[in-house]
Amino acid sequence: MSADVVVVGAGLAGVACACELRRAGVGVSAVDRGHRPGGRMASRRLWDRPVDLGASYFTVSDGGFEDAVDDWSRRGLATPWTETFCVLEDGEVRLSSGPARWGAPRGLRSLVEDLAAGLEVQSRPVEDVADLDAAAVVLAMPDPQARRLVRDHPLAASLDRDWEPVIAVAARWPERTWDDVSPSGRFDGAFVNGDPALGWVADDGRRRGDDAPVLVLHSTSDLAGRHLEDPASAVPAMVGSVRRLLGLPEPADTYAHRWTFARPVGEREDPYALVGRPAGLVGVCGDGWGPKPRVEAAWLSGVALARELVDRL
Repeated sequence: MSADVVVVGAGLAGVACACELRRAGVGVSAVDRGHRPGGRMASRRLWDRPVDLGASYFTVSDGGFEDAVDDWSRRGLATPWTETFCVLEDGEVRLSSGPARWGAPRGLRSLVEDLAAGLEVQSRPVEDVADLDAAAVVLAMPDPQARRLVRDHPLAASLDRDWEPVIAVAARWPERTWDDVSPSGRFDGAFVNGDPALGWVADDGRRRGDDAPVLVLHSTSDLAGRHLEDPASAVPAMVGSVRRLLGLPEPADTYAHRWTFARPVGEREDPYALVGRPAGLVGVCGDGWGPKPRVEAAWLSGVALARELVDRL
């Protein structure tokens, strides 16, 4: 493969980086080991509908990202979901309000796929950045994955952030029975505090807008760490917790997915890293860069790295 820049990783950060480079007239191609763009904004078709298994939603604070979201909104690809979630703790339920959370009727993956329209993305694994023929290489991925590709490259010193695992479980019931749990009479999702198995619950029917009786459960990192080799083995504990917390019967069906590197630990202010190598530049971007890991941070990181590369190239 020969291009000015090769982006490895076709999640939101990688695709945003590639698109910004393309807009600036830089030759760019992308590589991803998956068959579809999306990364951790992943959705899977379950029970005849898309279900978000990775990122649950996104918020907007940056003007540049707002422009992208406005475009998605005008075309019906992204829709406001809610400003209010429940907090479940010590047997009590309270409401917590915040900024508008956005969802996507066709799943968050559809937003990355829309952004990637017209972008060359090859589906294949990459073992070493040295194998890529380009003036610059961008690694749009968590630190542990990037470290494996740079080996003893000077960039490795910057890839020092740890990441926590999460197991996501999609669960379907015959009907919705949990809205009354919320003091508002509407249940969109809940932060779970103090439970050994469960950290977050998202109402996939609410965020998708079809009111399907589907919840997506995210485990605690401790539980995920014990079940990474067999994600399905975490289902009983996670379902047991959500049944107890929301007063639910057994679900009709479940599906488990492992995220080995789900979210970064600690803090990092730099929006990306970029260093030289004998044959060119190597950079890294993603939601692990910047002050707060979130969907918007991934977009910002990719765009910022692209603009720096345009200046240097």
